[in-house]
Amino acid sequence: MENDPVYKRISSWREELQAIRRDIHAHPETAFEEKRTSELVAAKLESFGIEVHRGLGRTGVVGTLRSGGGNRAIGLRADMDALDLQEKNKFDHRSTIDGKMHACGHDGHTTMLLGAAKHLAEKPDFDGIVHFIFQPAEENEGGARVMIEDGLFEKFPVESVFGMHNMPGHPVGHFCVKPGPMMAGFDMLEIRVTGNGGHAAIPHHTVDPIVVASHIVTALQAIVSRNVDPIKSAVLSITQIHAGANYNVIPNEVFIAGCARYFDPAVQDMIEANIRRTAESVAAAFGATVEVTYERRYPSTINSEAEAQLCADVLTRVAGAERVNTNPAPLMGSEDFAFMLQAKPGCYIWAGNGAGEGSCMVHNPGYDFNDDVIAYGATYWVHLAQTALPLSEASREAAE
Repeated sequence: MENDPVYKRISSWREELQAIRRDIHAHPETAFEEKRTSELVAAKLESFGIEVHRGLGRTGVVGTLRSGGGNRAIGLRADMDALDLQEKNKFDHRSTIDGKMHACGHDGHTTMLLGAAKHLAEKPDFDGIVHFIFQPAEENEGGARVMIEDGLFEKFPVESVFGMHNMPGHPVGHFCVKPGPMMAGFDMLEIRVTGNGGHAAIPHHTVDPIVVASHIVTALQAIVSRNVDPIKSAVLSITQIHAGANYNVIPNEVFIAGCARYFDPAVQDMIEANIRRTAESVAAAFGATVEVTYERRYPSTINSEAEAQLCADVLTRVAGAERVNTNPAPLMGSEDFAFMLQAKPGCYIWAGNGAGEGSCMVHNPGYDFNDDVIAYGATYWVHLAQTALPLSEASREAAE
């Protein structure tokens, strides 16, 4: 990719793009609070001469660029939000907002798409419409779903939509793409166990909800080990147990919480049903009651066959086959771009964020997006738009 003219041109803007990325990093905004970030994005798009639409999904921004006479359209999506996490880095562009930081690289994702938008606005060598989708609230709050409910694909129709995420542990300039599942679905569960509390010295006069909750947690472990097909993948983790406030008092209630991860929607259905059955049955055996809340949050991120092949072809052509992993192991983490892939065919790829000493995984207080990735990601976006919406030979000759 280093010899590619698009890459060379975007690389020449490194100082400008790096400044944008670091400015966003220093001013992190979490779900649906991305007012400063969205205004920055909108202002940049307008300065490129791109049509701008504000306010979709509350703080989302969509830039529309038309070229040639074609009506075919694609969407390129970047997320803008940060995390509720205290940054531990000491560099100059560290977070200026206490308790918030860009620990997932969305500052870099936004900058890469802005770089691609700038290039395509100045050299619109494609035929059709590109919608640059800057999405809020990817972390936990499903901003993609909110944009869709707000009419994203009715107001900005596309035939396909594409996303990208940085991936620490993979070298800069390397990419991963495949058809089918890339990221797992994510659901949250809460179980409230109600017993009959009392004095710890006379437990026979109580229904101890802590004992009941302990048996429930143990029994839930059999769902993945004994109910899920071993060929398929799932994770069920209990991450919270809250009960009691005294050494000598058996409480009335215990609160249990956790999450489930899966790829197959049928596995999701089975996990939910078995959590309810297991919790209710165990509680009944002890004379307690339970209230189970199961919230379906993010579906699995599943790439469509044709679009995954398109992205693989683009990456192989511009980065080289040796830098493109076309069969990566999917991750049990989740991504709300999955909602867009439920609505439209598309593809979600990973771009290496560095594998050297000192690199750390996302959601770490010491994480920082690698600015060397900006030109690679932006170059991919440009070539993807050009390939998905190719100029006719006549139009290309006229443009030349």
